[in-house]
Amino acid sequence: MGRHEKPLDPGQGPVARLAFDLRRLRREAGGPTYAAMVRRAGYSVATLSRAAAGEQLPSLPVVRAYATACGADPGEWEERWYAVSQELTAREQADDASSPYRGLARFEPGDEDLFFGRDALGAELLDLTREHRVVALLGPSGSGKSSLLRAGLIPRLQRAVRSGEHAAAARPAAIRVLAPGAHPLDRYRSALVPATGDGETWVVVDQFEELFTLCPHPAEREEFVAALLAARDPRSCLRVVLGIRTDFARRCYQYSGLAEVMRGASLTVTRMSTAELRETVVGPARAHNLIVERALTARLIADVTESGSALPLLSHALLETWKRRSGRTLTLDSYERAGGLQGAIAQSAEGVYARFDATRADTARRILLRLITPGTDDTPDTRRSTARAELEALSGAPGADGVLEALARAGLITLDGAGVYLTHEALINAWPRLDHWIEQNREKLHFQRWLTEAADAWEAIGREQGVRISPIRLAQLAAHASDAERDDITPLEADFLAAGMATHRRTLRNRLATRAMGSLLVATTLLTAAMARRQRRLLRGH
Repeated sequence: MGRHEKPLDPGQGPVARLAFDLRRLRREAGGPTYAAMVRRAGYSVATLSRAAAGEQLPSLPVVRAYATACGADPGEWEERWYAVSQELTAREQADDASSPYRGLARFEPGDEDLFFGRDALGAELLDLTREHRVVALLGPSGSGKSSLLRAGLIPRLQRAVRSGEHAAAARPAAIRVLAPGAHPLDRYRSALVPATGDGETWVVVDQFEELFTLCPHPAEREEFVAALLAARDPRSCLRVVLGIRTDFARRCYQYSGLAEVMRGASLTVTRMSTAELRETVVGPARAHNLIVERALTARLIADVTESGSALPLLSHALLETWKRRSGRTLTLDSYERAGGLQGAIAQSAEGVYARFDATRADTARRILLRLITPGTDDTPDTRRSTARAELEALSGAPGADGVLEALARAGLITLDGAGVYLTHEALINAWPRLDHWIEQNREKLHFQRWLTEAADAWEAIGREQGVRISPIRLAQLAAHASDAERDDITPLEADFLAAGMATHRRTLRNRLATRAMGSLLVATTLLTAAMARRQRRLLRGH
């Protein structure tokens, strides 16, 4: 039989049952080694062995290939695979119990009772906001800044109002939370106007780095920053708290006012202590009357400590462990079956991706790449919030609505009204498949982001005729002009490109006509001069 496989209990669930049946199929086929099966299956030893490991649902092509390599009917195993996929979907939808863990999603103000491990930092941030009118909260991606702002600071502000802790002038008349997006001033101008009544208006700007990743206009950035920094004037009746990723701090220092805030009124999100990590693991479970095995708590703390800042990985691993809980107990075995700290996100993502047929899998790829803003030499790849209508309009993305719902159920993306975004940027690096897609399409993604912004701007001014596209962009268009690439653009973007190409063709025709007229004029001038010289010679001869 070749490599040794861990014992498998088919009663653990549909994935384990399918893996158990694949192992039995292999035994009944005479126990070929995986190395021998590779020649018939066309997949690697590692891929075939994972299919029978029972840790995650293998893709349909892998199951068909496994069956073929064992001499079985692949059509029969395709039916089995679809049955398992449907059972998994039904289970996800049927589990009505409320999870104590948020997975990749951030904590919101209403999640305060589940937000553990940041009491000291939350109190420190509140004190800083009492001392300064504009404050910056700094931390790397995945350090929990958004959750600290929303579930750590905002509830404290609300309690301070009720208890009268704040001085009367500093009590919030309103608390507003926003993320800059592509056009921060147009979208949030009214949010920077103080609310009427006693007290001050607090503006919490989460994901401040979107000012650099999504807003393309330097002038608009400067105006938005100036509007926020105006809160330093006590007469403004505004107080501002900025959540900033540390890898964008250098960009912030380009604005003198922001640099002053970051030097004199900032707080850095630090790594959690062992005690804080233990509270993060055990506290939410305790609030839901659940038990966490001591061995699991110790393993989680060790894994997080070893990997450094990994709170999104921890939160997602806890969510997936909770889904596999044994009664009221979260066990170490469940954690390992979920993929552990480093593998849980990839396992969840691969699990939902494997349940798509070929068409929907390609739709998922196109959608997920639309949710990425590719980085540059000095900035990392980041998530991009976009309109659901934009994704559903992609000509090469049939069934987009169903794919979006499936990705949202798995916690990989968030559907926020008409908007869609990756639930957390940790997905970019934690899911190898997505990371590979990004690297494979990096140049095209840069072009697509420019195209989307340019087409939106064109739409905003009423689709004016005569739109001009630079020669550099036209060259990029030529590089991405195949039918397959055109499936990655929306009808609006296609119309913009068509208008730009029409203008370009008219310009070329006009240039050719001008050159032709110029050549004709030169020829006529030369002919006229020649005739005049000939006429003069004839006159002298007489």
